[in-house]
Amino acid sequence: MQGTILLVGCGKMGGALLAGWFKRGLSPVDAIVVEPAGRDSVTACSDHRALTVLPHMTDVPRDFRPDVILFAVKPQVADQVVPTYRSFTPQHPVFLSVLAGKPTAYFKRHLGEEAAVVRAMPNTPAAVGKAISVLYASPNASQIQRRVCEVLLSAVGEVAWIDDESHMDAVTAVSGSGPAYVFLLAECLRDAGIEAGLPPDLAAQLARATVAGAGALLGSDSTDPGILRKNVTSPGGTTEAALNVLMGPEAMKSLFARAVAAATKRSKELAL
Repeated sequence: MQGTILLVGCGKMGGALLAGWFKRGLSPVDAIVVEPAGRDSVTACSDHRALTVLPHMTDVPRDFRPDVILFAVKPQVADQVVPTYRSFTPQHPVFLSVLAGKPTAYFKRHLGEEAAVVRAMPNTPAAVGKAISVLYASPNASQIQRRVCEVLLSAVGEVAWIDDESHMDAVTAVSGSGPAYVFLLAECLRDAGIEAGLPPDLAAQLARATVAGAGALLGSDSTDPGILRKNVTSPGGTTEAALNVLMGPEAMKSLFARAVAAATKRSKELAL
């Protein structure tokens, strides 16, 4: 990896990205992290002592000219953080955001209409290099800048692009929030096992291993999920008995549709 990066915020997602970049060959001298929580909160520092971590934007050296400024702060503090980076806009970096619910228009309003902005929605499996990130670029982001952003996000998993930014709300609802739905599935499966009489430790082990194993199979097999489900379902068997409950009129499919709709609605509200 070549070029200079200014990473604004280094929590779970920012830290996962930073670790992924180092694995891809980013030199720590080519990056600066702005993180008010301090150097000790940036776990990637333990292996890269040359990495510069600063508490405030005003501490960034005046001669540092980043190719990419990546915002990885919480959306709730964006109004206090994003405008302070407007002074970089004349240097023509690409502003890459992983903030949920904040459209490119938001960044142009605070950084200037001439700012090149790429919006991305990764998810938490970035911590183990298994994320899926969806990107949208403002029209004035160059092809080189788009490619740079794609390389940066591909360091933690798969990458996909959309041409219609309005789709980002549904993307956020499906993949951005999606890991929580899977974790909830593991919780429910564990609790159901306990209700069925299994010892809690065994129920937890079975639920975790089953969800993780099924996910690994799904990731390694291009077969449609519906076919994989049918492959496990013997007519008149135990799986069919369970699926008759889970696939009822007001059961899992209906619940997921309502859940994704609620998350999509909330994503739109965050943009206001």
